[in-house]
Parts: sequence; C-alpha cells; structure tokens
Amino acid sequence: MRILHLSDTHLERTDAPNKHGVNATESLRLMLAELRHQRGVDAVVVTGDLANDGAVEAYTALKELVGEFARGLGAPVFYTTGNHDERVAFGTVLGSGHPEPESVLESDSVPEPEVSERAAMSTVGGWRFITLDSLVPGKVHGHLSRAQLNWLRALLRRPAPQGTILAFHHPPITLDVETQRVFGLRNPEELAAVIQGTDVRVVLTGHFHLQLFGFLASVPVWVTPGVVNRIDLTTAPGTERAVRGASASLVELGGATGPLFHTFHARDPQAHETVYELGEERVRSLVRDHG
Repeated sequence: MRILHLSDTHLERTDAPNKHGVNATESLRLMLAELRHQRGVDAVVVTGDLANDGAVEAYTALKELVGEFARGLGAPVFYTTGNHDERVAFGTVLGSGHPEPESVLESDSVPEPEVSERAAMSTVGGWRFITLDSLVPGKVHGHLSRAQLNWLRALLRRPAPQGTILAFHHPPITLDVETQRVFGLRNPEELAAVIQGTDVRVVLTGHFHLQLFGFLASVPVWVTPGVVNRIDLTTAPGTERAVRGASASLVELGGATGPLFHTFHARDPQAHETVYELGEERVRSLVRDHG
C-alpha cells in the first residue's frame, strides 16, 4: 500500500495571497506538480485544515485540484477535518470525506445531521481506511468524541484483510514544545485504549506543519508537514517561525521493512523564507487564549 499524505493546505476563498503573502492554492499546485511522477499510488489522504476559514469556494478548489491529480493516478482521495475547517461547508463539497464510504458515523447526539462529525470508513485493496474528526469548533486543539471512539472500537473488532489506516488532523504525540502539547489531541490515552492490540498499522495526522514520528499504543504515528508552509524548530525556545515551502509524504505499508515514510519538499524558489515569526510574549498569549 502506497499512500500520498498531504495536510494543511489552508486554501482561501480566492486564488490569491493570504495575509502572510503566501498563495495557498499556488502552494498546492506546486506540490501536486512535483508529485506528478509518482507511480503505484493506491490512495491519497489529506488530513485537515483544508480551508483556512471554512469557505465552500476553498473546498471546491481543493476537490478539483486534488481530484484531478488523483484521477491521473487512479487513486481514491480521503479527506479529514481540521481545526480551521467548517463541518457544514466540508460536507457540502466533500460529503463524508470518502468517495463511496462503506460506513459513516451516525451520531444521535447531534440534532442537525449536517453538522455531525465527519468520520467514515472505506476499503482499498484489503486495507481499511478510517478517517476521524478531531475538530473542536472555535478551538485550536483536537478531541475525539466518545461517539467516534465507540464507533471506531466497533469497527476494529473485525480485522481487515491487510490492516487498518487511521487518519485525522491533531497528532496524539508531541515534542517537548509548548504549542504542540497544548494544541495537539487532548485525549490520546482514550484513543490508545481503543487501538491497542488491533489491526491499526499506522496513524496519519498533520496540524503541526512539520514532520514527526512516534508511537501510540505501539502503533506508528506519522505527522506530515504542511502544504501551505512549515514550522522551523531552529528558533529560540518559546518562539515560533513559519517558513515557505510546500511538503508532503509518501507512506508505504505492507513490505518487509515497513512502514516506510518519506517526505517530499516542493522546489519553491522562495523556500525557507520567513512567512511569520512569533516572539515569546505572542506565543504565551496564544497558549493562554487557546489553550
């Protein structure tokens, strides 16, 4: 199983530079163009923050660009929500996030079906793809609801022929970085209890705009860097710098030495230029306001 993993496209309503001077749509075009020579790809996964402000126009542009690219590979595309996404607009354009899901989370606790959590399951070549919805409206951090975890537990009771790929936005692992600890998944221990000892082969996430690898309940967790920009951790502790440069990942499962992870970096002539830089006081303020 070969998966192209993208995240954090942050498309705007229009094909124009954002407040930091980066054209997110152009960054996505560039990344997809760089990936055009990939072969043998079985699926494309895009793990959230698809739109920067939840605009229908952004989801439509994303679906057209990624969809055309994936059709050239003959691969299905699976999308998840992120903290910048909006469930109604996401559902209007992308539905469950799966082309033809075999199972979709049905939540009786949400009175309006159109704002229900976007979680679904599909099978590709014997591999089960499950996408979850870690979005907490109005918050930067993520959380997986009890309804989703119960639904996931029920699905995992029956192993898939090849195994399960789990995808959502907020990483359940972090470095010793305050923003990651505060803005990641808030209930990783609950997820760990569900996937422990199951056929989950890998967890794919985004959100941090940098690559990171670790384990949760002995399951490999991969955090892919962002398409719109990436975070540079060479800055002083307590500060944050984002730099230009679209990135994506190749994930290979099922081989004798897998799982394997490789990061692609688009050849942006402005790569590594600073997009924004936050000092200690600004970072403390963000943590205080959103933590």
